[in-house]
Amino acid sequence: MKNPKTSITDSPKTRGWPKPWTETELLLALSGYPGTIFTWNKRNGLQVSQDLPFLHPSETSVLNRLCKMGTDYVRFTEFIEQHTGHVHQQEHYSSQPSQTGLHGIYLRAFCTGLNSMLQPYRQALLDLEKEFLGDPHLSISHVNYMLEQFQLLFPSVMVVVETIKSQKIHGCQILETVYKHSCGGLPPVRMALEKILAVCHGVMYKQLAAWMLHGLLLDQSEEFFVKQGPSAGGATAAQEEEEEDLGIGGLSGKQLRELQDLRLIEEENMLAPSLQQFSLRVEMLPSYIPVRVAEKILFVGESVQMFENHNQSPSRAGSILKHQEDMFAAELHRLKQQPLFSLVDFENLVDGIRSTVAEHLWTLMVEESDLLGQLKIIKDFYLLGRGELYQVFIDLAQHMLKTPPSAVTEHDVNVAFQQAAHKVLLDDDNLLPLLHLTVDYQGKESKEASGNREGTTPPQETSPREAPPTGWAALGLAYKVQWPLHILFTPACASSPVDVLESQFSQLLQQINATRDFESIRLAHDHFLSNLLAQSFILLKPVSVRHKPPFIFGR
Repeated sequence: MKNPKTSITDSPKTRGWPKPWTETELLLALSGYPGTIFTWNKRNGLQVSQDLPFLHPSETSVLNRLCKMGTDYVRFTEFIEQHTGHVHQQEHYSSQPSQTGLHGIYLRAFCTGLNSMLQPYRQALLDLEKEFLGDPHLSISHVNYMLEQFQLLFPSVMVVVETIKSQKIHGCQILETVYKHSCGGLPPVRMALEKILAVCHGVMYKQLAAWMLHGLLLDQSEEFFVKQGPSAGGATAAQEEEEEDLGIGGLSGKQLRELQDLRLIEEENMLAPSLQQFSLRVEMLPSYIPVRVAEKILFVGESVQMFENHNQSPSRAGSILKHQEDMFAAELHRLKQQPLFSLVDFENLVDGIRSTVAEHLWTLMVEESDLLGQLKIIKDFYLLGRGELYQVFIDLAQHMLKTPPSAVTEHDVNVAFQQAAHKVLLDDDNLLPLLHLTVDYQGKESKEASGNREGTTPPQETSPREAPPTGWAALGLAYKVQWPLHILFTPACASSPVDVLESQFSQLLQQINATRDFESIRLAHDHFLSNLLAQSFILLKPVSVRHKPPFIFGR
């Protein structure tokens, strides 16, 4: 479209603005300052006053189109003012402050980007003012031509603003909303929304840097896709019923989920009391960031926080990121400066940080904390690998545990356990203090249940209101897991193995020795537990419950 200096609407009456008409009033109205010719209506916004004798109907139509653009500008600035306070509004059209419920750093970032998008519009009005000063006879069509791009842009961006307001979009959900609307076909709209999205990504990168490099969750308004606390979710009863399976060849989906739930339920207790459990807030995760990437981000932040909060040993001094925080921070800053989000670059950086953390954890667990030795301890004591120890213990403790337990039974059986260890020449001064037999009895304070040691095996199922018939029914074994092995040996894991499958245990050791990646160790350990439970029939439905003999250590 050519720049028209004259048009069919420029009659002798309108060529050169009429006496009651000034170009200043139009520019002021488009800047958000209405007057007598251009009035503000709370419902319809800016519009030309009706029944003005010096305006031709065609001029009124063009001016009202311009007023629609000015109305959007006023709405934008009002939205920015309400949520950031960056733009001052005039009393004659600003609405009363209302509690919209919208808040947060992502909303402020969106408003910052929105304000930057309006800057070319403000500059265009300044340019028009200069042109009018040089030529007061410019036509209305020229004004329309100079502002035409904004007549396409503003309505599309207003849809995004109204969506955020009406649906109360919060946090990282704003990223998803802006991204979806930026995928449209109009280049000016796409470019403007991509610039706004880049500003919002700046907030995300700052949160990522704090979480992945320092283990800090800076999220007071619950806007990030990582949260403190367990993840919310679960299958419906119908889904669980459909996944019921009595097959022996492997675990059903329901059984696999039960094993995962064991870890999730006890995850809160697997760390020291000073640490908290974290999980993904999936509803806040933008669709262009896959869950697999978010899981890596979660793992890195949890690991960094665990290491920073428990960095007590001189041999473990230093950083879990091997003093590469500055390099990773620079890479995050580089991604932040990119105008468009690149999943490839983003995931490559996350993978680099994750690999560094995973290798350091592998070193801590396998080399410094003797993971293989700890697995042998679990096998010997939880899976009855040291049968001769339990043989002697049964002989020594039989008279104590054949009757209902009392308050002193737990002390007595631990003395017997220590005596049995000495008789079979198990005199490891570093090992025995980590093992402790527990005995539940009627009247035992509930606070002990909440303060159980890590790795406690629960006794046989007994109603809390009933006294255990014998001490054997209330007997459990607690093992104090040392940091950082508590990540693998959770109470959920300790309560699941009942029998040992030598082949599975051998495969687990082989997989640990074949990798230097902590995540691979955790997956191998979970796979070991899955096969152990499947092949020992633990997760299968009982075929018959007519008679359930008491659990007794066999000779």
